[in-house]
Amino acid sequence: MENDIATNEISRRKMISTLGLISGSALITPAVAMAGNTTNNNNDGIKKLDDPTSKYPKPPFNSQTQPWPGLASKMDPRPDHGEQSYKGSGRLAGRKALITGGDSGMGRAAAIAYGREGADVAINYLPEEEADAREVIDLIKKEGRKAIAIPGDIRQEAFCQQLVQKAVDGLGGLDIVVSNAGRQQTHASILDITTEQFDWTMKTNIYAPFWIIKAALPHLQPGSAIIGTTSEQAYDPSPDLYDYAQTKAATMNYVKSLAKQLGPKGIRVNGVAPGPIWTALQVSGGATQEKVIKFGGQTPLGRPGQPAELASIYVQLAAADASYATGQVYGSSGGAGQP
Repeated sequence: MENDIATNEISRRKMISTLGLISGSALITPAVAMAGNTTNNNNDGIKKLDDPTSKYPKPPFNSQTQPWPGLASKMDPRPDHGEQSYKGSGRLAGRKALITGGDSGMGRAAAIAYGREGADVAINYLPEEEADAREVIDLIKKEGRKAIAIPGDIRQEAFCQQLVQKAVDGLGGLDIVVSNAGRQQTHASILDITTEQFDWTMKTNIYAPFWIIKAALPHLQPGSAIIGTTSEQAYDPSPDLYDYAQTKAATMNYVKSLAKQLGPKGIRVNGVAPGPIWTALQVSGGATQEKVIKFGGQTPLGRPGQPAELASIYVQLAAADASYATGQVYGSSGGAGQP
């Protein structure tokens, strides 16, 4: 009798253990499948490593020019902003972001990523960039998020104030400001830069963030984030980007200064410093045709970066789990330049 009881008890334990393994497997399998959907998987559903040297196109590129400000949709090859590749995980759920230059380049990549991370997004761009901007708006709306398009020239203080107010009204508040829009034009000599051109670069890259941040601050609560787009040009300027490089050094410094000023208020300020990134900026006067053809080839990775490769940086700097990062400049330059 005792042997029968003992045998039954052992059988019962085996059955419970087996059920536990089956149940555990049922719970684990979807997570593995979900992870496997992100990129480059083998037949077992396990994510493979991506070789960064061959992940995206390398030079030589075709010679190509566009009138300023240029359209990403007309570039060859077309840049990757994460349209197909970026997968969100709710890191910015309920947040409300304003992004300047949100039609293409890093601004577009950030806008797409923010929408897929659960944020509502307002983007600013020039009227000439409407075609690219519409694509971004549609992508954000497909995520079930609010997407506000606010075209206009940020060289005007009055418009910058209106821009912030329209974003606040359209989104129902504001807690992320990404000052990304910039003007870059190549000039072999300082003698080739007119006062009008110099003023255009300064107004776009330096005055506009000043006006926009001033207008946004009354709406930002503790926990909000401001992100500026600086550049490797702030650290290692090219001889043909005399005016542009100055503005990026200034951006780096306003990030560090403003972080100290706003830290006690619980508002974080950080920057992103890209290296050679394949954007419309380059083909619309930002680089010579010789540079366009060889663009990014001088980096250790042997290619230019794609805007999609910086999207996660903009997400990280806006996310609550980066709460101790302020006054920092995050570099992404393929191993070249600084920081």
